[in-house]
Amino acid sequence: MSLCCYSAAAGRGVLLLGRRHWRRHPLLNLRTATTVASSSAGAAATSIASLSPPQQRQVAVYVDALLEWNQRMNLTAVTDEAEAMTRHVADSLAVLPPLERAYRARCTSSGGDIDGVSLIDVGSGAGLPGLILAVARPSWRFTLLESMRKRCTFLEHAVEVMKLPNVDVVCDRAENVGQSIDFRERYDIVAARAVAELKVLAEYCLPLVRIGGLFIAAKGHDPQK
Repeated sequence: MSLCCYSAAAGRGVLLLGRRHWRRHPLLNLRTATTVASSSAGAAATSIASLSPPQQRQVAVYVDALLEWNQRMNLTAVTDEAEAMTRHVADSLAVLPPLERAYRARCTSSGGDIDGVSLIDVGSGAGLPGLILAVARPSWRFTLLESMRKRCTFLEHAVEVMKLPNVDVVCDRAENVGQSIDFRERYDIVAARAVAELKVLAEYCLPLVRIGGLFIAAKGHDPQK
């Protein structure tokens, strides 16, 4: 079973795949994916406003660092603060509601408690959605996986200036990490945003998901791409 949820504000789909006890190709049945629209175009702005003042300051520090470093390296095509807040911050936060609903429904046995969840952001790039989710969920544990050293340098800087003790940066390729006993089948949630087409992304991400965990792919309106 898979669930596709679309953010009307950002136009990005979220594909949630639950991992049970499969050992062969675990891409479940994507043809039966369900599409659900978000309730309003203002949902993204509301999600930012729902953050506490300290969390909003952390987000502002992130956006400032992103735009500053983007002048020296290619981190994002976005060069405007307001656009970064909408296309990156709000878009990342829009992942949380469907993700938490799915995780509570499928993966918890303690009354829906999801404190201490471990999440790896595969192909993190500029830290999206991982850094933003780490701000919103300080009780979770995050790993940012990125293969390019210069981007890892930015991620390490961002973690430091944002003061995020719940985030680690791993500089390596997903296909290598997925075969390591230190990472394989370790994470409650594996997330990826705009990394590759779904069949390739699944090969990268699914080895990292623990049995009973979730793989979430932020995709366009066609979740297969």
